[in-house]
Amino acid sequence: MEEKKHREIDVLALARQVLKEKRTLAKFMVAFSVVGLVVALNTPREFTSRTVLAPEMSSGGLGLSSNLADMASTFGINLDKKSSVDAIYPELYPDIFASTDFLLELFDIKVRTKDDDTPRTFLYHITNEQKVPFWMWPRIWLSQLIKKPDGVGGGGAADPYRISRTEAEICEGIFGSIQCLVDKKTSEITISYTDQDPLVATIVVDTLQRRLQKYITEYRTRKARIDYEYYKELSAKMLSEYEKARNKYVGYADSHKNLLLQSFNTRAEEMENDMQQKYDAYKTMLTSMRQAEAKIQENTPAFTIIQNPVMPYKPSSRGKIVILFMWVLLGIAADAAWVLYLRKMVKQK
Repeated sequence: MEEKKHREIDVLALARQVLKEKRTLAKFMVAFSVVGLVVALNTPREFTSRTVLAPEMSSGGLGLSSNLADMASTFGINLDKKSSVDAIYPELYPDIFASTDFLLELFDIKVRTKDDDTPRTFLYHITNEQKVPFWMWPRIWLSQLIKKPDGVGGGGAADPYRISRTEAEICEGIFGSIQCLVDKKTSEITISYTDQDPLVATIVVDTLQRRLQKYITEYRTRKARIDYEYYKELSAKMLSEYEKARNKYVGYADSHKNLLLQSFNTRAEEMENDMQQKYDAYKTMLTSMRQAEAKIQENTPAFTIIQNPVMPYKPSSRGKIVILFMWVLLGIAADAAWVLYLRKMVKQK
């Protein structure tokens, strides 16, 4: 207890020693306040827009009851994921946004800024309309000096396994501004995007949620769409064969309608049976095609939009007053370090 009390008294003594030199403290606070003011005025404001949606979860797999899943969800365990027949469940949705192919497709979307309704591509906005703080200029200049040639460009048109260095850096920057959170208990998905322009942030969030829905829908219906196209092609082929057999039978029957020979009747019966078989095959393929078409609709997931993206008016980044206050605190800490330790070290040298 005495040792603990002695340490507390030492801390108070150090604090008194720092506050005793008010002139030094004032100098540090003024100097850091000026730096903080410059930093605050040059820090671009950022806005975050978000949307909340709830996907339809497929059932099946383990056949777990909804009551058991509800009980497990209270402990943060999502049994719907395990019982789902889908390989892509909500917890993997953030990985979709990290996909380079997904990010490259965002380059060409049309965006508008809050103060300019002229449409421009998202890529143009990122590369030409983003404010860069002055303390980032040396890093940018240095990276441009030592930067190697981009190599393959245009999304890897010449080589599907490579994209340009610039495109890779832009994709990394876009992904850093995307946030996708999945509530394990309710499976609600919150998608947000941060940009220096609030309207651009809103447009990008809306695009992200729409393309996520499209991506999941295409995944869920891929097998049914393949089956549909397969049966559609077979139906057309069977219809063509049936029509040929029908025309052949009708032509043979018309050209021999006045004959009563048994050979004619046998041949006509064979042609009629062949025509009927081809018609039955066509009907079977047509039924399968319609079933596959219905399966597409059945497997198409429904996404409930709980909160539509709306343009924010308040910035999500730190306010200028907060930045200034942080620098003032940093100045006080620097003054304490100077008075208590650094000044003695300098004098000893």
